[in-house]
Amino acid sequence: MTGRGAVAAVMLGIFAIVTTEILPIGLLTSVATSFEVSAGAAGLMMTMPGFLAAVAAPVVTVSTARLDRRRMLCGFVLLLAVANLLAAAAPDYRVLLVSRVLVGIVIGGFWSIGAGLAPRLVPPEREGRAKAVIFSAVPLGSVLGVPLGTLIGQVFHWRMAFGVLAVFAFGVLAALVAVLPPLPATRPTRLGVLRDVLRGTGTRFGLVVTFLVVLAHFGAYTYVTPFLEQVPGVGPAVITVFLLVYGAAGIAGNFLAGSWAERRPRGTFAVVAGLLATAVLLLPAAGRWGLGALALLVVWGVAYGAVPVCSQTWFTKAAPRFPEAASVLFTSSFQATISAGALAGGAVVDAGSPSAVMVFGGGVAVLAVAVLARARVA
Repeated sequence: MTGRGAVAAVMLGIFAIVTTEILPIGLLTSVATSFEVSAGAAGLMMTMPGFLAAVAAPVVTVSTARLDRRRMLCGFVLLLAVANLLAAAAPDYRVLLVSRVLVGIVIGGFWSIGAGLAPRLVPPEREGRAKAVIFSAVPLGSVLGVPLGTLIGQVFHWRMAFGVLAVFAFGVLAALVAVLPPLPATRPTRLGVLRDVLRGTGTRFGLVVTFLVVLAHFGAYTYVTPFLEQVPGVGPAVITVFLLVYGAAGIAGNFLAGSWAERRPRGTFAVVAGLLATAVLLLPAAGRWGLGALALLVVWGVAYGAVPVCSQTWFTKAAPRFPEAASVLFTSSFQATISAGALAGGAVVDAGSPSAVMVFGGGVAVLAVAVLARARVA
């Protein structure tokens, strides 16, 4: 039971982090209106945490290589709670962005440690299930965290959504303290280890594919709320339902891709990228009607729900002797691209329209499919 409890606590920590990271997607319009900034400028709430996480992942992991991982995880969740409290009380947009810097540090540190913890928390025969449970936090953040946070922001105020997340983070901290066993560093991750892992062909290919697929997704999805408001013209309550359905599809995609990614990583990644490209490219046309937009969001959700497990599995297979180093590279590449996608999408949406940003995201996803089709990696 201790192992299951520890896995659940780590999953809840990642759930809190993922929800905090992507909640601005559901609150983008409200925050932009509150501080009188453009949608593209409000997209910095997504851009800054990702860039900070990409830097924090290797820096924090290497600099704390010999510290007990249990203490590190607890410290990061405490910092997450503080960041959400700061966001809830932010007097201006600059202070809100400072809170997002703190979120970036948390993402980089917690993900790099937590994503590869399953083998240390459960027996080998339960490792696969433990990984699936931990990574289910990513789509759960979409299916539960973002819709509930968006609903709280609509009914009360966007500040209340961040306040509730702060309270939740304190609850997760209590759970980690209660059930997580001591986790002394067993194989410290040094810069030399990261360099060695980066030299591998499989690792470099994983970086390229992760960059393209995540860029495509977040370049478009960061601005899905303005798209739904302007193109099919649906209201806030319907948008919340749409995001809920999208997240549910993401959970299905996460568990469906788990076993497939283990056996056929390149093929699974190619199918995922193809589904994402199809859904996003069709949205400007077929998404002009509510039902059409909803159907494509389901396809999009299934596709993106599979992305984190595909990417992490790829990096782990590329560096089986260094699981924490693989998690660091997974976290850095993933988070840097989230930021790049939000930033690029912001430029496109400010210069064009929400439909234009969908075309941009779909085009990048098509490029990812082409790269995967030509790759000589299994």
